[in-house]
Amino acid sequence: MAIQVTRTYSGSIQNQRQVCESLDSLGDSASKIWNVARWTADRIWEETGEIPDEGTLKAYMKTQSCWKDLNAQSSQKVIEELSDAFQSWFDRRQTDDTANPPGYRKHGDTRPRPTVTFKTDGFKHDPENNRVRLSKGSNLKDYWSDFILCEYQTRPDVDLSEVNQVQNVRAVWNGNEWELHFVCKVELETTDSACDGVAGIDLGVTNIATVAFPDEYVLYPGNSLKQDRHYFTQAEYDTEGENGPSETSMWALRKLAERETHFYHALTGTIITECVERDVGTVAVSWPEKVRESDWGKTGNKKLHTWAFDRIYQYLEYKGEERGVEVLKENEWNTSKTCSQCGDDTKSNRVERGLYVCSSCELVGNADCNGAENMRQKITPSPHGEDRSNGCVAQPSTHLFDRESGTFHTREQVVS
Repeated sequence: MAIQVTRTYSGSIQNQRQVCESLDSLGDSASKIWNVARWTADRIWEETGEIPDEGTLKAYMKTQSCWKDLNAQSSQKVIEELSDAFQSWFDRRQTDDTANPPGYRKHGDTRPRPTVTFKTDGFKHDPENNRVRLSKGSNLKDYWSDFILCEYQTRPDVDLSEVNQVQNVRAVWNGNEWELHFVCKVELETTDSACDGVAGIDLGVTNIATVAFPDEYVLYPGNSLKQDRHYFTQAEYDTEGENGPSETSMWALRKLAERETHFYHALTGTIITECVERDVGTVAVSWPEKVRESDWGKTGNKKLHTWAFDRIYQYLEYKGEERGVEVLKENEWNTSKTCSQCGDDTKSNRVERGLYVCSSCELVGNADCNGAENMRQKITPSPHGEDRSNGCVAQPSTHLFDRESGTFHTREQVVS
């Protein structure tokens, strides 16, 4: 069976020296549109107490001269990003009163180089010759050229002439030079799974994922994520300017986002591969209903905001679909305090964050493994009374993220 999925492929620009100045001007224009729209939103906020919606901002910005510095759809994308940033801020304010609204894209007299997105009428792709024409705004067109011709190169295993459709092209400043990101529709052949094994996944903050396979429990800690967030967040704060984020600050944000994306792809890809190798055809993933609306205190709310459970589920779902593994979203209500062996749901059984001790059947095990087993039993209930205290719940395997290879390995294989 064939399915259509969205993929993003990166391409290095081969004629960087020829196009860098033109791309810089587009990036500067995108920052200017953002800043004017942000200033406008600020004025309306002060007068009405409300942030203008996306449609209102677009209608106003179309009357501003800077709007025509970019292709119309590229200018619209900037406003959409600003509206999304405001919405994200509103969501964070529910649990974090220290959250700040989106700022201005400016550092002293200079502006950072933001991503510029070109939609369907803003680019013309020539995949046979690895070239793409990016449209300039009418204000930046001159007598001899109304576009930027970029020559690019992708990885050897990527052939953009074979994709169904390139939806949009993004010019992205990676901290050293410009590169292109192609967002494409790709058709993939999937495998119909005949496997009847079932696994359960408990998603968490410390152990990002704990998987209960039919024959083993595996922990996937998020230590490397925590270290990255500490390092790059510190770099961001140390270089933050009075007038907005600096180039170094923007680099730190981009680098952290790239590392987090790679971590989650590596994590979910590893889990699905393990499922295929263990003949698991169905996976039940814990889904914390309305968790964003809960108040876990100042420190807890900050950790909660970085919990990417929805992102992990999306990655698992499409990777599983490609390989014939059905991924189901299941409510995790009471799974952390319920004994997976006898069903006792006494709250005090959860002795501490990592330890579960059942007051009824005396099961002793890792709390996350107990939760993952309860998720597995939502699909394939196990008879209560089965002995699970023989070490598999109490002493699960641990797979760590290896920075050098960018993949997960058992604790013994990863050298710190």
